[in-house]
Amino acid sequence: MKKNILLIHTGGTISMQMNTQTGGVILSPANPLSLEIDKIQQFANITEFEVFNLPSPHVTPEKMNHLKNVLLNHTENTTFDGIVITHGTDTLEETAYFLELSTNLSIPVVITGAMRSSNEIGADGVYNLMSAVRVAASEEAVDKGVLVVLNDEIHTATNVTKTHSSSVATFQSPQYGPIGIVTKSAIHFHHAPITRFHYPVKHIDKKVAMFKIYAGMESDLLHSIINLGYHGVVLEGLGQGNVPPAMIPGIQNLLDVNIPVILVSRCFNGIAQDIYAYEGGGKMLKDLGVRFEHGLSGQKARLKLLLELCAIN
Repeated sequence: MKKNILLIHTGGTISMQMNTQTGGVILSPANPLSLEIDKIQQFANITEFEVFNLPSPHVTPEKMNHLKNVLLNHTENTTFDGIVITHGTDTLEETAYFLELSTNLSIPVVITGAMRSSNEIGADGVYNLMSAVRVAASEEAVDKGVLVVLNDEIHTATNVTKTHSSSVATFQSPQYGPIGIVTKSAIHFHHAPITRFHYPVKHIDKKVAMFKIYAGMESDLLHSIINLGYHGVVLEGLGQGNVPPAMIPGIQNLLDVNIPVILVSRCFNGIAQDIYAYEGGGKMLKDLGVRFEHGLSGQKARLKLLLELCAIN
């Protein structure tokens, strides 16, 4: 018996077309994926719904929260076996992680996209959508959290990131790898998430800033955070989690007014640790009260802190 899958469209390259006169890729008023829905129906009974039609750089945490509410409303009022979301690739990993933290569904939630628009040679949108629907309809995908499926690979929302600006193999999970693959005949999982976090939120009413640390960085940007009304800061630190010594006054100033400071490494592999005890080293930062997040990129640590601050107590 075919599964019932809710297909939610949000825009992005997967729903765009190339203008043959200018060569620019533009939003299409009619989603080209809808024209291919008959190809998808062979794998599941599809119910389509468009939440918004935006390029992914236009997607904000408020939009992500709206998408989360749509998911929860549809799963409360209708019986679906899985959900597939089409999304632009630039911020796909952030929306996926936002949904991973803010929903607690047992049914599969799978996000997919495309690197080539629908009328380009080698367009990958329909194929990725077929793969995502097949994964969402798989019994093995149950209770594995929000998944990202592109290019025959299945990744967790927590670990996946866009690693190449244009390659169809852009989505990778550095250090961890995919948790499964899509073949012509089956869906194969070989790993599963060990832990999951859940932060119930109603509204996004906080602001969290993020800075990539660089050689010689000073405290002036951190000092501005308070006046600009931010409620938290994420730092992508050097190496195992270190910052230039000139940043210490700014970090201390934030902590003194109870603005949380989260530290991750700007490196793709490895984790931030409190190893070095010199001025600006990870040991000193932890002693000051800086919190370390292990295995998260800066953009995901930012979303996690944002949801923590907005969570319903």
